[in-house]
Amino acid sequence: QVLLAESGGGLVQAGGSLSLSCAASGSIFSFRWNVMGWYRQVPGNERQLVADITGGGSTNYADSVKGRFTISRDNGKKTVFPQMNNLKPEDTGVYYCAAGPIRGKYDSWGQGTQVTVSS
Repeated sequence: QVLLAESGGGLVQAGGSLSLSCAASGSIFSFRWNVMGWYRQVPGNERQLVADITGGGSTNYADSVKGRFTISRDNGKKTVFPQMNNLKPEDTGVYYCAAGPIRGKYDSWGQGTQVTVSS
């Protein structure tokens, strides 16, 4: 397991942007091989995948965020960079970073960061 710490959440108006980050502890070697996931949770609902990125940089996005959100990573800095553009009120939620050996199999989670989009 690795320790993950998200940052960059906050309050933004609809149409605005937020730049998040997720920093991982542990060795650079192990981080390079981890798939990094990015999830959103709203009260009463399960966490839902927003995007993920493999160690090689292959990305995958939920339909609701395609064309608006991007995810990138810097393996040397052990950090993932979710970028959210053209935000909508329905993007509001707590965003979590996750790490694991394959897509959908995450064994490490961050503490989450709140994103609130006002209309």
